[in-house]
Amino acid sequence: MKLSKDLLTHTTRGEHYVISTGDSRFKGLIKSNETAAFIVECLKTDTTEDEITDKLLTKYSGADRQTVLGDVKSIIAKLRSIGALEE
Repeated sequence: MKLSKDLLTHTTRGEHYVISTGDSRFKGLIKSNETAAFIVECLKTDTTEDEITDKLLTKYSGADRQTVLGDVKSIIAKLRSIGALEE
């Protein structure tokens, strides 16, 4: 899976955004925290939930795998619900 080509990402002053280009099913702007932004960045290339989880565990050593995987699944489910992913 990967982020739809109809969405752009932008970071300004530490704020992370996903922006629709007008061609996407989702019309709007998503403001995300650092973890969600990291997941979105991972989704710029074809990846899996497990690969994203592994990358987050490398970044946040000491985090619990099940907790991180749950967070990844939650964010991916939200992105999927608005049509932000290409499967």
